[in-house]
Amino acid sequence: MERMSMRCTREVLRQKWGLTRTHRDVAMSLGLGIGTITAILQRAEAAGLSWAAVEGMPDDELDARLGGPRAEAQATKVLPDAREIHVELRRPGVTLALLHLEYLAAHPAGYQYTQFCEYYHRWERRQRLTMRQTYRGGEKLFVDYAGQTVWYELAGFRVECQLFVAVLGASSYVYAEATHSQRMEDFLGSHVRAFGYFGGVPGLVVPDQLKTAVTRADWYEPGLNRTYGELARHYGTCVLPARPAKPRDKAKVEVGVQVAERWILARLRHETFFSLAALNARIRELLAELNGREMKALGMSRRQLFERLDKPFLKAMPATAFEYAEWKQAKVSIDYHVDVGRHYYSVPFSLVGEVVDVRMTASTVELFLRSQRVAVHRRSSQAGRHTTVPEHMPAAHRAHAEWSPSRLVNWAGTVGPRTRALAEAILAAHPHPEQGYRSCLGIMRLEKRYGAARVEAACARALQGGARSYTSVDEILKRGLDRVPLVSEAAAESGRVPHAHVRGPAYYDS
Repeated sequence: MERMSMRCTREVLRQKWGLTRTHRDVAMSLGLGIGTITAILQRAEAAGLSWAAVEGMPDDELDARLGGPRAEAQATKVLPDAREIHVELRRPGVTLALLHLEYLAAHPAGYQYTQFCEYYHRWERRQRLTMRQTYRGGEKLFVDYAGQTVWYELAGFRVECQLFVAVLGASSYVYAEATHSQRMEDFLGSHVRAFGYFGGVPGLVVPDQLKTAVTRADWYEPGLNRTYGELARHYGTCVLPARPAKPRDKAKVEVGVQVAERWILARLRHETFFSLAALNARIRELLAELNGREMKALGMSRRQLFERLDKPFLKAMPATAFEYAEWKQAKVSIDYHVDVGRHYYSVPFSLVGEVVDVRMTASTVELFLRSQRVAVHRRSSQAGRHTTVPEHMPAAHRAHAEWSPSRLVNWAGTVGPRTRALAEAILAAHPHPEQGYRSCLGIMRLEKRYGAARVEAACARALQGGARSYTSVDEILKRGLDRVPLVSEAAAESGRVPHAHVRGPAYYDS
């Protein structure tokens, strides 16, 4: 099993064992084939695994437990002829069960009945232009944004807001609220408040393939935003994005958006609000009226249907609130620190050169290597500073085998004495010399771009100005200040700076 699929493999086991979803739901959620899911489960069961064991297991160990050669028999299986099956099913009395028996008679090592039927039904769905949608109680929640915007007034200016709409599949029960944007924090916050409004969590959440939810829009394998997936795991549900340009996949929310625009937004057009809270309070009142209105076709309101169909089957809310977090990847520099928003956080020095996953909340920064947390820090907003755990350093502040303060200073000396002096000053300005490595390495790169003479002149000017950073040297070179003659210390102290336009006292003697 390829390493790149370990996260996907873990998600298959979570949805199957942790959420007890069907093969088909898992396949559609993750963009995998039924056979792939079956193979993963068979290998996991053969290894004697359970979700409790897999949840805290490192990727390397999980990979090893699921390793081993695949069965040769699977590679030799002959696929059913879907076109022939389709033709034969039109004959009176012919069933899929009969065709499967005939298939096994010709291919004894072929697929079993469930996979045989699934293969045919997948082929059949691709031939059909439409697909009838039915929803079970508590099964699906459809989410989207209205095309129209809503607004409130602040200090004489209109503040445009987006209308988030969520609709439960079985009852068409609607939740709506205004948010300042469709950005991830607002988007996930709306989900959390919608779950609270419903008093439970649905089995599936179906968003459109908007950029906030999906990192890669694709027909078969949409890439889900990692923070969105984290919310789904926290609430014990999973996300199944609608297919691009397929409105029938989310027809329920399309109708819900239309209803919200007509029965909520249209009624707000003559009202003025002076805060987002006041606007949402009014939307909540109109929402209660909307869900309480009787639907003529069914003779019941959305609220009555919700109480009867959806509410009994929603999952319980988790005990703890969801904490919003952002994810990124970063490479560990030679000073065993990772750049997160221009602040540098340490990891164990043995991870130099590794690419780690960074999870950022409002208060903490966590760093993971192959799903295992290797460091956690309190988040800092101080740009250019370091947060270092002493245990992450080499013993007795040893430098990494490849780099050391003496090596950096010696290199700087090959450029010139001023460059060497600046490198020494940079390393001395930090509590631990390793924290100055980035600045010294940046100056090394500048020498390749500008040449040794210009870098030496820029370092001289930086030293005279008391600068102790790569950024200062880079700025001097960009602005060409290295070519401007330095002011001597004596002239600077006397206040007499030589210049072509300074007349001097002799001018007034004539």
